[in-house]
Amino acid sequence: MADPSFFKNCGPFNLQAIADQTGSNLFNSDLADIEIRDVAPLESAQEGNLSFLDNPKYKDDFQKTKAAAVILPEKMVGLAPKGAALLVSENPYKSYALAAQMFYPEEFPVAKISDQACVDTQAKIGKGCVIEACAVIKNGAQIGAGTWIEAGAVIGENVQIGKNCRIGAGATLSHAVIGDAVRLYPGVRVGQDGFGFAIDPAGHIKVPQLGRVIIEDHVEIGANSCIDRGAGPDTVIGAGTWIDNLVQIGHNVKIGKGCVLVAHCGIAGSTVLEDYVVLGGQVGVAGHLKIGSGARVAAQSGVMRDIPAGEEQMGSPALPKKQAMRQVAALKRLTEGAKNE
Repeated sequence: MADPSFFKNCGPFNLQAIADQTGSNLFNSDLADIEIRDVAPLESAQEGNLSFLDNPKYKDDFQKTKAAAVILPEKMVGLAPKGAALLVSENPYKSYALAAQMFYPEEFPVAKISDQACVDTQAKIGKGCVIEACAVIKNGAQIGAGTWIEAGAVIGENVQIGKNCRIGAGATLSHAVIGDAVRLYPGVRVGQDGFGFAIDPAGHIKVPQLGRVIIEDHVEIGANSCIDRGAGPDTVIGAGTWIDNLVQIGHNVKIGKGCVLVAHCGIAGSTVLEDYVVLGGQVGVAGHLKIGSGARVAAQSGVMRDIPAGEEQMGSPALPKKQAMRQVAALKRLTEGAKNE
């Protein structure tokens, strides 16, 4: 249950309203007017709560749940406990997310520029913005309407930020153009120098990093992630891409739309990720590679070669999934044979 000290519940809602909002079909049409007061996990849900089932692994929790209603796929309707109202969905997790947003919508502060913020007179601030204490908006920066700059964030000279964005506390942006509805979590660093230098025994020579960072619409970037600006070409993050906490993206990297990068990934310079690529946690990707559209890479893999579109790879060095699993099985047989000698 959400702690009311931190989260404001906007319920209750009746089941029909929830079904309409989440794209679900109410299996028990006679229960349309039942009021739901909150959302909760299957194992802790009580009367008046809504939960969901997406993974068969949790079918035992489902059969024991006390939830008043459950969102679930059609194939699991037969497992339902007696008395539970059912909302049938093709994508139960998505439907649950939409329901949870009904009960706990994101709150936006009243538009205000704090007296303790430092906003340059040459900066342009759109209507309805929130700029919190100790935020710094430098010369020539442009902040779109309805954008929220949290405490201590620093927006560098001539940085452009679109409408309805949220820039987290302590984040810093330089040499960047940001689209609409982008969220950067606390501590994000966008537009710092790329790791570019000429190696010389007498002392390495820094290569000026003359590109920008372009972040397209509806991107989320997790806390303390770093995105370096390009060395000449721009670093680009495509629309709808979600990046977890503590991710490093090097200079000149191009990331397509709808990609997912899980925590601790590192992508070296000039690599291209096409649309809808998924990188599991702690994946490392070498520079100047191309990962094709829809490719998926398992956690802790090391990518050293291009990956074709749609392929799943794993391991270090990363290999097609079946090949990698055969190698693991062969190694297991070898080690077991050695034990028996």
